[in-house]
Amino acid sequence: MKVAYIFSSSNSHYILKNMIIPQLQSNRHGFTVLGMFFFLDNTFMLQKGNEIGEALAALAEKNGMLVMGCDKCVIDRGIKELAQGISIGCFPDLNGALEGSGVEQVITL
Repeated sequence: MKVAYIFSSSNSHYILKNMIIPQLQSNRHGFTVLGMFFFLDNTFMLQKGNEIGEALAALAEKNGMLVMGCDKCVIDRGIKELAQGISIGCFPDLNGALEGSGVEQVITL
């Protein structure tokens, strides 16, 4: 199944670090992840040098997965630099980037 994740909860770091990223790295996640979108304080994980952001950037480069942070959330938090290949935008940007990709399910965590 082709999925997109939206990360909005305070549990997102734990879920990514201990579950989703290791599963994606070892090709055992079970879903084809086409995109990830980050809200609020979860955008801090996308900063250059952050272990989560760097791991997601590497996976995105390898798999072509979209990784995007909410533009307003990034700007409001004063984040100056994101890991290589990670973009910012809002829902219309996310929709445009994933339109026609075949996403079957959007999962909010």
